[in-house]
Amino acid sequence: MKGFLLAAGVSGALLAAGAAKAAPNKPVPYWASLAQDEARMRVGPSLDYPSNWVYRRRDLPVKVVQVLGLWRKVEDSTGAQGWMHVRLLSDTPTAIVTADAAPMRQSPSDDARALFRAQKGVVGRLSSCSNGWCAFDVRGQKGFVKATDIWGAR
Repeated sequence: MKGFLLAAGVSGALLAAGAAKAAPNKPVPYWASLAQDEARMRVGPSLDYPSNWVYRRRDLPVKVVQVLGLWRKVEDSTGAQGWMHVRLLSDTPTAIVTADAAPMRQSPSDDARALFRAQKGVVGRLSSCSNGWCAFDVRGQKGFVKATDIWGAR
């Protein structure tokens, strides 16, 4: 009996530690991105709720607008909201192009040479944003885009 109680106590402590680790240390709203190739957005904060969206795009940016235990209420670039389990999310800063085409420039200036053009819907990683420009990396193709041409962590 003592062994059972000890095991139950250790299990409870581990669960509490895991929940504390998953709790955000930042206020909402904050930016996140999808950590998996497939992620389900649910209508409520539990696996018991049905999915309202299935995303099949790792690194897609989302805005976390509410936290409830291990669940995060997120909003995507179209304004759709729903709940995702914390394991589906990453802190990697990403963005999606919302302009018809976003020139990726050699330096953060309208006068800089355009290296690439990212079409609407392209997702990339951000390393920094300042003065209305963001360093944007799309699978190794790097440049600077106007912050107004993208939606995501900035």
